[in-house]
Amino acid sequence: MSARALILAAGRGERMRPLTDTTPKPLLPVRGRPMIEWHLLALARAGVREVVINTAWLEEQFPSALGDGSRWGLAIRYSAEGAAYGGALETAGGIATALPWLAPHGDEAFWVVSGDIVAPDFAFDDAERRRFEDSGDLGRIWLVPNPGFNTRGDFVLGPGGRLSREGDRAWTYANLALLRPALVAGIEPGTRAALGPALFAAAAAGRLSGEPWRGEWHNVGTPEQLAALS
Repeated sequence: MSARALILAAGRGERMRPLTDTTPKPLLPVRGRPMIEWHLLALARAGVREVVINTAWLEEQFPSALGDGSRWGLAIRYSAEGAAYGGALETAGGIATALPWLAPHGDEAFWVVSGDIVAPDFAFDDAERRRFEDSGDLGRIWLVPNPGFNTRGDFVLGPGGRLSREGDRAWTYANLALLRPALVAGIEPGTRAALGPALFAAAAAGRLSGEPWRGEWHNVGTPEQLAALS
């Protein structure tokens, strides 16, 4: 079975106001395409065929803009958190709620990427997914050197790609990941929960691996940053 993926697209995008008052942040244009479309193109290139997009803020705009995904050779499902739960469920809550689609047999690994980052050259490599499934890890994440908005960092990258929180945390989670359903075990669908604590717990248990992402990567946080990319 081919890999499945979740694109996180439910947030309000407060720092991008006033642009996000009328358009969801992942639908804002970067280089002539909605930001989220760069992920859809990359996923399709890698052979992913089923994608879940979680939505909340101005969520009715996503099906109108992206349709069913067929133009990219994808099948898109929408996890409409706004309609179902009254608002965004954050990262781990969004993942837990989408698990029936992402892992219908209960144990499949799946990709997760934030809809408001730009990493157009990232390869959602299926061989990487299969290697991850053969490991005992709960997650494998990609890292970037600490940007200005997160100078304290998230993780220490150790030998063999093992991640911890102990020491000089020189790396930041790039919002690109392979995850197992067990990472969010105990989070009920419809519950608001952040992903950070689950990743930190997996690292503490020795079940989180990672590697640097050296390609183009932007966390688009402000209208000025967006304009610089366009």
